[in-house]
Amino acid sequence: MEDEVVMLGFHLSMFDIRVRIALAEKGVKYEYREEDLVNIKSALLLVMNPVHKKVPVLIHNGKPICESLIIVEYIDEVWKDQTPLLPTDPHQRAQARFWADFVDNKVHEVAKKIWTGKVGEHEKEKEELIKNLKTLEEVLGDKPYLAGDTFGFPDIALIPFYRWFSTYETVGKMKLDLFSPKLIAWGKRCLERESVSKFISDEKEIYEFVQMYRKKIGVD
Repeated sequence: MEDEVVMLGFHLSMFDIRVRIALAEKGVKYEYREEDLVNIKSALLLVMNPVHKKVPVLIHNGKPICESLIIVEYIDEVWKDQTPLLPTDPHQRAQARFWADFVDNKVHEVAKKIWTGKVGEHEKEKEELIKNLKTLEEVLGDKPYLAGDTFGFPDIALIPFYRWFSTYETVGKMKLDLFSPKLIAWGKRCLERESVSKFISDEKEIYEFVQMYRKKIGVD
């Protein structure tokens, strides 16, 4: 019996994109249902993720899995006969999880304060974001991917944010490529993968969404 896989998501969500990339890397067939996060969330979303009430949610044979990094690990474990996303070595697996968590807490959370804050009032966050991206660049070093020689878990964690960099730059009035050229090159390398290029967000659409959101919360 074939698995029934449904994904609830929002196409501009970095966390949504992580899951779609992982599913594509594994060659998993699934039904995608776009959520309207701005207006009314679906009844299915509220039932499947009653705690956080947010996307992404992966529904596998009727059972929900929530939180993007947990979902990506779940996908790797369930469809383990396909290309692995996490290394088998316990220490390497722990390191992959560490840097994925770093992306959430030291890139996303810091950058969110910039694009949701008033212009000119986030100098501290700008400095912190640049410092944290430099840290990831040091982790990358001369390797093709954060995961090493092959595209993997930490790359999936970070790459959806790549197309948000230009919005961070515009709102924060800074130039990230001046500080993280290797990371910019890494992003372009990842975009050569069909699993990434097919789902990663459009820069213009991201910026328009951010402008709409900023007006809605009253910072512009």
